[in-house]
Amino acid sequence: MERKKSRVPRHQIEDSTESIQQFNNQQFNMKKVLFICHGNICRSPMAEFVMKHLVEEAGLNDQFEIASAATSTEEIGNPVYPPARRKLAEHGIGCEGKTARQMTRQDYAYYDYVIAMDHNNLRNLKRMFGEDTEHKISLLMDYTHRPGDVVDPWYTGDFEATWQDVSEGCQGLLTYLMER
Repeated sequence: MERKKSRVPRHQIEDSTESIQQFNNQQFNMKKVLFICHGNICRSPMAEFVMKHLVEEAGLNDQFEIASAATSTEEIGNPVYPPARRKLAEHGIGCEGKTARQMTRQDYAYYDYVIAMDHNNLRNLKRMFGEDTEHKISLLMDYTHRPGDVVDPWYTGDFEATWQDVSEGCQGLLTYLMER
């Protein structure tokens, strides 16, 4: 049987193969970050969109996948809480279309970094998923010079303090990830 010649020039096939390899390399090098708080309407979406903003400013969009989720089911489907949305907007950051969702087992498998806002979130994650055998889970403020919890504005009403914590934490996290 005679083999048919390809109608695609050899250099196009080689270029295509190279593009696929580059895409695969980008996928393997991509850092996948999931921010976690109780309801996914205040702190974790603030962190998600602050981090996306920092990554975009640094020209690193193709190196990151960033999202957020809740440990609870209380707010599923709800948009970002209006005062949190306003605080982001004050700094030129939008969060349109974001709705709360709960973290899943698939999220733990998929994301490289699961970043909790406070120790209660850590406890809930441990209850949901057991031990963190892959060492993916940490606190956002661990990437700053003042480890601890991100202030919860749901209880304090102080969205400025939360903004400060989230901004500092995300800047520290980005520095940490770029050094890896």
